[in-house]
Amino acid sequence: MKIVCLIKFIPDVEDFKYDHERNVLIREKMNQILNPEDAVAVAFALNVKKYYPSTTIELVSMGPQSIIPKLEELLRLDLDQATLITDLAFVGSDTYATSRIIAHYLNKHKVDLILTGTHTLDGDTSHVPAQIAQWLGLPHLSNVNSIHMNSIDLGRLELSVDHDQEIMSFAVSTPAVLSLQKEAPYKLPYVRFEDLNKDVSERLKMLSLKDFDLKREDVGFEGSKTKVIKTFAQTLKKQTKIEVTTDEAGIQTVYDYLKDKGFLK
Repeated sequence: MKIVCLIKFIPDVEDFKYDHERNVLIREKMNQILNPEDAVAVAFALNVKKYYPSTTIELVSMGPQSIIPKLEELLRLDLDQATLITDLAFVGSDTYATSRIIAHYLNKHKVDLILTGTHTLDGDTSHVPAQIAQWLGLPHLSNVNSIHMNSIDLGRLELSVDHDQEIMSFAVSTPAVLSLQKEAPYKLPYVRFEDLNKDVSERLKMLSLKDFDLKREDVGFEGSKTKVIKTFAQTLKKQTKIEVTTDEAGIQTVYDYLKDKGFLK
């Protein structure tokens, strides 16, 4: 079985940099972390390989070359290959252009299962997995909560999907695109001590625009259907905590608070 994990490295909000003229994130020199839900997808793929040792796992990511050390860290978890799609021409690609680029790569390879996260912390549109599935003509399910391991090699996966306030069961034929959620019970292992400095460079390849059957106007800002107007790191205000006692003064405080908020007339 061949599994491809689509992963994205996202900006660390503590090191947030933004190009206000072009309305894009500056990713080249920014500290980036693996998107949490993509980590869940990789963890599940490793579980599959544990039960079915003949499974091969490829990571596919689109981003700057500065994420190469991050990819190498993941390769040391006994993953088979990583492909980095990187080119300055891709800067500014929206979900439409991004999914088109990745789908062009995947369309040239025989893949049994494509895994990724449902959401990313830096965008949260959840468009890309579904768009890739559409480009490839494959079934897609998002918010996948669990996949039954005993159905993996049957060509028909049984899985559970978190649908608002209920869990629904589905069966889907492979190949398919599945987007996992962070609540799924799959956790990335740590790299073994003896593999911390292992050379995995031969398992990493890089692709640029010249490796795709795409034109310059198909990617980046020109190839995008949407435009980002503004991006910012959200800051949360610390709420003031009010403690009251169960006496007349405390009751009056609660009453005044509820009335002030409009809960009481």
